[in-house]
Amino acid sequence: MSVLNAERIKLTSTKSPIWCSLIAVVVSVGLAAVFGIFLKSMISSGDLLISELTASDTQLGAVNFGAMLVMIMAVLAVTTEYRFGVIRTTFLALPNRAQVIASKALLLATIAAVLGLVIALLSYYVAQATSGVTVDLGARDNARELFGVPIYFTLLAVLAVGVGTLVRQSAGAISLLLLWPLVIESLLTLIPRVGKYVGEFGPFNNMSYFLGNEGPIDFHWGPWGALLYFTGFVAIVFGASLFVVNKRDA
Repeated sequence: MSVLNAERIKLTSTKSPIWCSLIAVVVSVGLAAVFGIFLKSMISSGDLLISELTASDTQLGAVNFGAMLVMIMAVLAVTTEYRFGVIRTTFLALPNRAQVIASKALLLATIAAVLGLVIALLSYYVAQATSGVTVDLGARDNARELFGVPIYFTLLAVLAVGVGTLVRQSAGAISLLLLWPLVIESLLTLIPRVGKYVGEFGPFNNMSYFLGNEGPIDFHWGPWGALLYFTGFVAIVFGASLFVVNKRDA
């Protein structure tokens, strides 16, 4: 608990987590509002006939933008300490380095979960209010798609802490995390033969499937299997970071 408390003090004494959280909320919910207004205009003009939305429709801003801010926030919580040499002092005070990194991951995962739940619920209600179209949580997979957002944010925070610990450099870690889903898993799917396997086994593609955005990819398992696959990917990366942090100099 003392390690967690120390990490809480360090995290709350910097501005980046606050700014990342505020921007994530404002932009994610704002995009949900824009989507709702656009949908309402399409319905009013007669170009679109729709009586019900899916939960994944209301979470486009959260999944595509809010998730990036969560990863950036978690990466900076680790790499900033490496940049200014603060991590050396921390490791001197607590030689069990794995416990330090695990405490960071636990704290950031908790913050990310709460942030994800707030963004998901606000986006859910704002999108309905601005579009005039309802979302029935009891229908289809809407409950999973809505409450899957805080689960996604939680796993992203742990993943980002792991990548930040492995790379130890802010720009490199953030670039890797952002380019992986946006470029690597998107563009490589266009390559003949190889693209099929990238799409099916890409961790972020699987998480997108869990959140209701299957696309043209034919996965080998259902949505919950896709969540387990992404969780396993996060566990491997984070486990590697715990192993490496004890094997090299701070």
